[in-house]
This record gives sequence, C-alpha cells and structure tokens, in this order.
Amino acid sequence: MAIIMESTQHVSVMLDEVMAYLHPQSGGLYIDGTLGGGGHTAEILARSAPDGKVLGIDTDRLALARVEKRLPEYVANGRLILAHGNFVDMARIVQETGFGDGQGVQGVLLDLGFSSDQMDTPERGFSFSVDGPLDMRLNQDLLMTAADLVNTASEHELADIIWRYAEEKRSRQIARRIVREREREPIMHTARLAAICAAGVYQKPGTIHPATRTFQALRIAVNHELERLASALPQIEAVLSTQNKSDGGGRGTGRMAIIAFHSLEDRIVKEFLRREATDCICPPRIPVCVCGHKARLRILTNRPVVPGEQEIARNPRARSAKLRVAEAIATA
Repeated sequence: MAIIMESTQHVSVMLDEVMAYLHPQSGGLYIDGTLGGGGHTAEILARSAPDGKVLGIDTDRLALARVEKRLPEYVANGRLILAHGNFVDMARIVQETGFGDGQGVQGVLLDLGFSSDQMDTPERGFSFSVDGPLDMRLNQDLLMTAADLVNTASEHELADIIWRYAEEKRSRQIARRIVREREREPIMHTARLAAICAAGVYQKPGTIHPATRTFQALRIAVNHELERLASALPQIEAVLSTQNKSDGGGRGTGRMAIIAFHSLEDRIVKEFLRREATDCICPPRIPVCVCGHKARLRILTNRPVVPGEQEIARNPRARSAKLRVAEAIATA
C-alpha cells in the first residue's frame, strides 16, 4: 500500500509572479491543472477569499490525497474541488464537475514541472540520485512504465525518443548500449539505467549527470507529456472568461499562466500563444486572408518570466523555469 505524506516537500515556483499575473479576487473561479503540492492553489484560495473557488486537477492520486490532507477546510467548504485526471481532459473535467456552470474562469495555471514529492520518492523512479524501480508514471493507472519502454522498444525507437524528447547528442550510443545490456538482464532499476547512460563519459564538475537527458526523454514518452500539452492549450483557451469588468458584468477576462521547464515545452506554449494572438495565420504567399482566424488571446509576457537569483538560490530546481501568460479577448 502506498504511503501518503500529509506534508509536502515541494516548493512552488515563481509563486509571487504567478499571483501578480492571475491576480486572484473574491468570487473568482480558477483552475490549477497541475495541482502538485498545492502551493499555488493554497495561495490562490487565500487571495480570493472569502468565496473564490479552485478546481485542482492532477493525474497523480497521491498528490490529490496530500493536498486534501493539507487543505481540508477548503475541501469541506466547497472552495476547493479536487479532480483526478490529466489536464488534457480539462474541458471534460470542467463539464463533469459543473465548475463555473459554463460562465468562464478567471485564471488557469499549468506548472509543468515535477514536484519534489515525486522526484524525491525512489519508488516513483523519476530520479537516479537514489535507486528505485524504473517506473516514471505520473498516473499509476497507466499501463506502460519506463522499464517496459526500455526493455521492449527497438534500438532505433529508443534513439529516436532520446533525441526527440531531450536532444541528447549521444542518443544512438545510449540506445545501442541499452539494447546490449538488456540482453544480459532486463533493466528494471534507475541506478542501472543511469550507469549504462554514463558509462565511458567523463562528467565535468558543475555539469549535469550524463543520464539526465535520457531520463527526461523516457519520462516524457511514458507520460505523453508534449502531446498532451499541445492538446490541452486550446481547451484552456476555451474555458477562459471573455467578460471584461468594464462591460459592467462578470469578474473579468480570464488569464492562462504556463510554467515550462525545458525548451520543447516552452516552444509549444510560445507558438500556441503567438498563433492565438494573431488575426490572420495564412501562409505568407497568400496575398489575401482566407483563414478567417481572429485573435483570441493577448500576450502579457513578450519574453518569458524567469526566477530571480534569490529564488534559484533557495530552490535550485527552479532555475530552468519559464513563465508565459496571456489573457482571453472576446471575438466578434
């Protein structure tokens, strides 16, 4: 039986910056699509008192259980609604929970990083700092683990995954070595895989471990992270409120805040925001617009917001975080 920790080790990234952009207010409706340790959600609830609400979604049942134990008063009074699922199913979850009754929400947050609770639990298999089973599933209901992928994928498939999802220059070499080693004995633990990835590589002081990118690639592949992010962004846009307070009604236009931790995620977010903030997306060779596309978002961060030096000193895992924010605009 899994042990559920009542406390969380996770430190929320760019908490003040996220709050400044989402600007939680009384009566507002907010969605935390990656609940994690609940730090962002707890702050939103505090700042939107006395009647702001948050729909907290997470694919990790253990994370939901920890937050329920951490914030029981908000669950009891109905201000925090917890839902098990992936943010790629946000539209369905919003409909099934009746959150907001279709009136649109004022803020949606995705923090795409992994929580310290997940990374520092050896049984989850996300980290190679302590040996554990090669799992890497965010959602324990998923059938395929990292061990399944490592021990069944072809050498070509492994090399492609490691290059595509981590841009690891040694992808072919690592894939070849994995296939050779698994023929001797299946690769079932993080320490052995890390050793295979690092074999024959001199690690310069101050550089990342030679297995870091391979672990990132396998984690992304197991959880289908990039595909789900690309599918979720239009759903986030769809649930945002387009009602401006100056119109005399509603609680204001909705904002989406996305925190990415590596270039592939950030690229997907950046390209989506740019496209949805543009009226015409026809190819340049077409002289007259035929797409009929109208901008539905206004970008609020021309460049991504990054953590300050003090935050990175307190929480080194925040160093690669990038925050992008946009707000919904009504279309004619």
